[in-house]
Amino acid sequence: MIKDQARGGEARPAKDPQRARGKLTVDERLDLLFDPGTFTEIEPLRRHRASGFGMENRRPYTDGVITGWGKVHGRTVFVYAHDFRIFGGSLGEAHAQKIHKLMDLAMTTGAPLVSLSDGAGARIQEGVTALAGYGGIFQRNVQASGVIPQISVILGPCAGGATYSPALTDFTFMVSGISQMYITGPNVVEAVTGEKISHDELGGAQVHGTVSGAAGFVYDNETDCLEEVRYLLSLLPANNRESPPDLATADPADRRCEALLDIVPSELSRSYDMREVLHEIADDGDFFEVHSTWATNVVCALTRIDGQVVGIVANQPASLAGVLDINASEKAARFVQFCDGFSIPLVTLVDVPGFLPGRDQEHAGIIRHGAKLLYAYCNATVPRIQVILRKAYGGAYIVMDSRSIGADLSFAWPTNEIAVMGAEGAANVVFRKEIAAADDPDSARVRLIREYRQELMHPYYAAERGLVDDVIDPAETRAVLARSLAMLRAKTAKVPYRKHGNLPM
Repeated sequence: MIKDQARGGEARPAKDPQRARGKLTVDERLDLLFDPGTFTEIEPLRRHRASGFGMENRRPYTDGVITGWGKVHGRTVFVYAHDFRIFGGSLGEAHAQKIHKLMDLAMTTGAPLVSLSDGAGARIQEGVTALAGYGGIFQRNVQASGVIPQISVILGPCAGGATYSPALTDFTFMVSGISQMYITGPNVVEAVTGEKISHDELGGAQVHGTVSGAAGFVYDNETDCLEEVRYLLSLLPANNRESPPDLATADPADRRCEALLDIVPSELSRSYDMREVLHEIADDGDFFEVHSTWATNVVCALTRIDGQVVGIVANQPASLAGVLDINASEKAARFVQFCDGFSIPLVTLVDVPGFLPGRDQEHAGIIRHGAKLLYAYCNATVPRIQVILRKAYGGAYIVMDSRSIGADLSFAWPTNEIAVMGAEGAANVVFRKEIAAADDPDSARVRLIREYRQELMHPYYAAERGLVDDVIDPAETRAVLARSLAMLRAKTAKVPYRKHGNLPM
């Protein structure tokens, strides 16, 4: 039968070419993504109608892309998956039309969309119609943004215009050794610039996971990658009209976190790993970090607290002392924006000495990029809770979801310091003349630093002025967050009418 031929004949060549590349077949990937026996394919008999260059003699079914839907943890998810064994997974007119139809279905039914990318880009033999096909995908990516979750999984080459679809989606996964993304390939780079560079050096998974930030997740193999895609989907709502799925937990909401007293040093200059704090306050110590190897001075993660999905944004003292810089600001801004778009409450853990100083940051636009994080928080209408662990200085304190920019609640540990800058720097500015005129400038400086800290930087200064709702026992952080999140579930927000804001790009 024709359908049998489409499933197992010319549309499904031998596995050997994929195996030789160290990759799974498209069917194996779909089996890993979906709950067993739930995948339904649509348009398996679609074929291209191009002619010239011998194309009229090569018309395999599916046209190199499998489209359909299935269940992931019992919930509907749509997928399109390139089949590299057919025309190298390249995109032509029929191929694109299948994807367009699937994306429209995902939008109209309100279900997440996953793309399994393993294609050689636009099909050269079909010319401009292939380029128009990409345009239709990009337009739908943008229309779906903030409406349904969109996840890109790069499982092979992704070059040229094809890279813009992953850039427009919410999350991008890559696999070391088999995934590449770049606008222009190594051959073009060498021809234009004379630079010799390999595919992986130019746009491999490690490059995008650590240098460019284009990949939010990098894994060693396809099996682990697709299992983590399933896990991410379990944390997300189906669309922007639903709430993220709750999950019953045996971890008590009021569990005390005594270990936090040892994890976070009271000395402001001592480092620690903020991930250990997340481990203590999250249900069963579990959280899912985004961009774990890029812009590591800020941590962005999805987790659950008392069964409710929460987005965590936290400074990371173990990297660059937790300062905010250009990459960290962009990373956190996009995460905040995603959480707000899909009704995921935000918890911000603050331990920030300020923005990273220096000519390089200023010339590269730290003002503009830092404003992206400020804009994202100010624009967010989901429940927002700030917790100040140790220090919060200057503009970075404001940007990290302070009460002044709309946080619903702000809590602080007893060791917190909120100020324009650290006591040492502040004393040098405020008391510069007095220190210079003293008989013993060093002693005077020490005394004035101590006085400044006692007067303006004591833990209760902000609470006395209503900028912090309460100073809490660190061990009660999880319990306070759980109670606060439960209360804020009923939050509604009124926003002014506008077509859209003009965010700092």
